[in-house]
Amino acid sequence: MTERLSAGGLSTLHRSVLRMLAEWGPHARRDLAAQMDVPPVDVSRVIRDLLAQGLVQDMVVNIGGRHEVVTLTPTGTAALATVQDDMNAVQDVLLASLTKGERTQLHYLLRRVCATADRVGAVRPAPS
Repeated sequence: MTERLSAGGLSTLHRSVLRMLAEWGPHARRDLAAQMDVPPVDVSRVIRDLLAQGLVQDMVVNIGGRHEVVTLTPTGTAALATVQDDMNAVQDVLLASLTKGERTQLHYLLRRVCATADRVGAVRPAPS
């Protein structure tokens, strides 16, 4: 999946930013980074890439301070749909040997593993 995204000039972080903007609407850069729990410098780099490709646009809003708000463009919406279709096709190939019940079980198990990873990450001991 990563190879497919890279071939299209996107990373998983690019896809995540596009998806977040599609689902939650326009966001200030700082809020986007906080929502995604990604360093702001990484989100800014991705936004610069997406701006250069015309997939997002940004504007300055001066409400309670200066904020750069990022929003998805129609081209970005189309690119996200293409990427999602491609990811679904890859997933279908990878999971072709599984029955519907097995896919459901795999999905359930992966959600449990991810939830545990999130909890463990939240209580990670401080480095000594």
